[in-house]
Amino acid sequence: MSLSTFVAGHRAAVLAAAAAVVLVAGGVTVAAVAARSDADAPGSVATASATTGATPDAASGAAGAFQDPAAPSYTPPPADATPVRLQIPSIGVDSGLEDLGLGAQGELDPPKEWLSAGWYQDGVVPGAVGPAVIAGHVDSGDAPAVFVDLAKLVPGDEVQVTLSTGSVETFRVTGSERTPKATFPTSDVYGASPTPGLRLITCDGTFDRSTGHYVDNLIVFADLVTS
Repeated sequence: MSLSTFVAGHRAAVLAAAAAVVLVAGGVTVAAVAARSDADAPGSVATASATTGATPDAASGAAGAFQDPAAPSYTPPPADATPVRLQIPSIGVDSGLEDLGLGAQGELDPPKEWLSAGWYQDGVVPGAVGPAVIAGHVDSGDAPAVFVDLAKLVPGDEVQVTLSTGSVETFRVTGSERTPKATFPTSDVYGASPTPGLRLITCDGTFDRSTGHYVDNLIVFADLVTS
């Protein structure tokens, strides 16, 4: 997937069904993480119905053939490029990237490793036009996970994604949002964008012991700086 290759057709329909990415195992507390048992659904992801309000075009993240003319020029990644490493220097993240697909219920499969992030492989490649999505756990049953400090990111912090080609896509954080899983902002995360963007997602808020899940998501938004 590159500047001229976007999620479309059946991919758009699949993404619309999975657009509300809601990591439910390994949540996050903004200050400290306590040991919890999430063995009932390790890293599973709740889904949104097809009536989330996101159209296939919006959900796909595609911007057609038109880039924002005011955006800085950059070199889009090759069509066969994939992200292989995520680095966030300000919070000490240096992780390989798993390929995340969809489960039987249309949910986004979580990373298998607690200390590894993953990217949605049927979405946008980081550095291409549109919103690329990377998700990770914030804790496991007994220890912090890869995105334990995601809530500490502030506007201006850099996020680096290394591609299989060896190139490094550098993004700058623009803001973050905590949202209840029941009202996940599908259009904000997956909506069409005329420029390259990145969304980092994990769990947040209160841990509900009755369900074994956290009640919120934390979404960090970033824009491409250099490619």
